[in-house]
Amino acid sequence: MPELIPIADSTWKLLEAPSTATLTTVLSKHGLWNTFMTGVHPLGNPTRMVGQAFTLRYIPAREDLDHTGVFDNLTDAQRLAVERIGPRDILVIDARGEARAGTMGNILATRMKVRGCVGFVSDGCYRDTANILSLGLPTYGKGMHAATNKTIHHPADFQLPVGCGGVAVYPGDILVGDSDGVVVIPRHLAAKVAEEAAAMEDRESFYLEKIQGGASIIGTYPPNEETMAEYRRWKESRGTPS
Repeated sequence: MPELIPIADSTWKLLEAPSTATLTTVLSKHGLWNTFMTGVHPLGNPTRMVGQAFTLRYIPAREDLDHTGVFDNLTDAQRLAVERIGPRDILVIDARGEARAGTMGNILATRMKVRGCVGFVSDGCYRDTANILSLGLPTYGKGMHAATNKTIHHPADFQLPVGCGGVAVYPGDILVGDSDGVVVIPRHLAAKVAEEAAAMEDRESFYLEKIQGGASIIGTYPPNEETMAEYRRWKESRGTPS
């Protein structure tokens, strides 16, 4: 896999604040409209998630390969992925939207947390879900299912492009999760999107303050020239550059 573009600490910090709604809007202005995963929901109490994609792809299981009861840690793509995931990584599982089995359980999740993983995303289900959630890492998926992954899944490969929740995810893409779900940011756009999202949320804080004070949305959202002039004065009053 080619070496990933470094992400500055300042970019990571900026991405801790904006909502996925803001980020999808910013990405649409860059011509990217399909960036928010469908059917992938926060499980448990939603917590903020920011990290980079470490991908794992499942294909349909085949009985002669997957119903043997054997899990070879040295050849199984899922097990190899668990031992290669690292700091700031988020495991992204392409489960084809299948909900008839779990995609992983608590022991593997625990190992990945120890290795520095910061979240789990699957368009399938999890088993041992309560225990996975007790690890305190953001976990997004379709739901819960007690059956083991190889009931219907075959781990095919890892750290290759996948589809998850209807969105293309490339290794190293930046993922942000909140109470709505998960958005995918192409890595090369991360710094620009982070800056634009921060600016957008600052403006919208001002618009919201005006609406809460009784202003009409007309001329406020979207803003006219008068509102923008007022916004600049508002920023200056807070000591931030306009």
